[in-house]
Amino acid sequence: MNETAGIGVIKENYLIQLLFMKKTLILAAAAFALVCGAEYADACTRVCYAGKYAVATGRTLDWRTPIPTALRTFPRGEKHESYDNPAENLTWTSKYGSVCAISYDMGAAEGLNEVGLAVNVLYLPGSVYSLPDGKEYRKKMSTSVWPLYYLDNFATVDEAISATAQDLFYLDVPGMADGSAATLHMAISDSTGNCAVIEYKDGVLQTHVGKEYNVLTNAPFYDQMLAVRDYWQEVGGMNMLPGTNRSTDRFARASFYRSVLPDSLDHTRALAAVFGIIRNCAVPMGITVPGRPEISTTQWSTLCDQTEMTYYFQLTQSPSVVWVDLREAKLAPGSPQQTLQLTTDGTQVGKVNHLLKDAKPFKPFFHP
Repeated sequence: MNETAGIGVIKENYLIQLLFMKKTLILAAAAFALVCGAEYADACTRVCYAGKYAVATGRTLDWRTPIPTALRTFPRGEKHESYDNPAENLTWTSKYGSVCAISYDMGAAEGLNEVGLAVNVLYLPGSVYSLPDGKEYRKKMSTSVWPLYYLDNFATVDEAISATAQDLFYLDVPGMADGSAATLHMAISDSTGNCAVIEYKDGVLQTHVGKEYNVLTNAPFYDQMLAVRDYWQEVGGMNMLPGTNRSTDRFARASFYRSVLPDSLDHTRALAAVFGIIRNCAVPMGITVPGRPEISTTQWSTLCDQTEMTYYFQLTQSPSVVWVDLREAKLAPGSPQQTLQLTTDGTQVGKVNHLLKDAKPFKPFFHP
């Protein structure tokens, strides 16, 4: 082949690649508009890894302003309630101890219990929890204690979903400290890597259960999000991945990166891999959209090590990761709850079990 012909082949291949990328972008935009609708663009990403040597679940939390957050331990044997009106609530005694991230000193955002159940709640606009037209018959479960209900009572996803399927409660939404509606959905995972997604649509409970449901972001509802995932799987992550901070784009990226992780990663590499995926999906500081508080900076990231029962936490504005080892936490019945208000001054580094201080029992925010 002479030099002129070689240059022609190169140009032809380049044009073919450009046409492929253009077609892919057009199809991606069409799929996004069709499946998701223009109104969907939110933030928070969660991913679970299950391999031969480690199980770990990581997530980001994104919001327009920093969220004051404390770590709090809950011992076994405590009595808890879903709401503060006995005529409307469920009550239970905790079977398992746990550590939770408590936001605004009002409610549990997520946590890990001592047998490896991880619970994460993420923002989901459009959630409607109660049945219409006065048809509601279930008890109230405040979103401020919704994660704690699962951490207290269940060791596995199968146990949790079996109880959830009884449909005993609907979610009562007290709202966030800044007045925003706390419309949420939940992801749970256990020490085997089994996963579940729990949502409420028009008051009706919806669940997805299985190890394949290892990624969650925000809108749209999960059945629609799976269609988006299937589309990008056809495109192929090595050919192209969507790069914006939209919920569907983060879902596609996290799903692809999770899919290429080998199940033979050792414990250290598994944790690093999960941190790597959620950091890829984090939203940099400075991102904000007027009227959409959820399309904002990543405020913190966490990782639940469900093999060594350790909960890792990093504030975006802190230089260090901190962690609580549940194997060393005071979780025996009769132990006091302990808490640690997280700071960004650099003084909290590494394992912080020794920094946890005895505290009065947590008072959830049930209503104004």
